[in-house]
Amino acid sequence: MPTSQALDAASQRGLDLVVISPNADPPVAKIMDFGKYRYEQQKKAKEQRKKQAKQGELKEVRFRPRTDDHDYEFKTKHAREFLEEGHKVKAWVQFRGRDIIYKDQGRDILDRFVEDLSDISKVDQAPTMEGRRMTMMLAPDKKK
Repeated sequence: MPTSQALDAASQRGLDLVVISPNADPPVAKIMDFGKYRYEQQKKAKEQRKKQAKQGELKEVRFRPRTDDHDYEFKTKHAREFLEEGHKVKAWVQFRGRDIIYKDQGRDILDRFVEDLSDISKVDQAPTMEGRRMTMMLAPDKKK
């Protein structure tokens, strides 16, 4: 249908001519209420953003070089829950003052952390030093 004819039909009905797919050959247009169409599009976009935000949430777990066994197990249990919910986990060891000489103990804690959670996660970023912190990232393993 020619554009002028479609515009006339839309105005007779009190509606708008809305181009749905401008890149198609020929372009696809519909006679509808443009306000309602815009509202539906905004609703879809909002739902997409909501789903995207839930998926990529980042949780953090903090250790010190000489973290006790009970504290370590408690934090590992929380990290396991986060991973099971589908969140990424950022684990880091904070070195304060003279703790910086215990980098090897910090590395051991992170290695043990990876080993304990290896059944449900994979290493997203290997342990690296960032100033006085040693950080690493774990992501949930989809196949397990």
